[in-house]
Amino acid sequence: MEWYNYLALFFSGAFLCNAIPHFVQGVSGNKFPSPFSKPPGKGLSSPLVNVLWGGLNIIIGYVLLEAGKFSFENCIGLIVFFAGAMIFAVQLSINFSKKEKE
Repeated sequence: MEWYNYLALFFSGAFLCNAIPHFVQGVSGNKFPSPFSKPPGKGLSSPLVNVLWGGLNIIIGYVLLEAGKFSFENCIGLIVFFAGAMIFAVQLSINFSKKEKE
């Protein structure tokens, strides 16, 4: 595989990871921070905005997954995909933990 396939897999993991909290909170009917809230990422967006934002992240993550030629036989590709997901998950956990304190 080429280097750009691995880059696509890394960002696929990040986008798919980001989709989870937005989609779940939106479907649950909860307001949740999004890039469209005021202030961005700190205020709360409506459940509909979060469902749409989560859905867009799923679409982008899937397109990148296909572009990265994801395969369970490619161990390095799996590691890169999960590294993207885990790095973004840690960043999200730090960012979203601040919403309770503000």
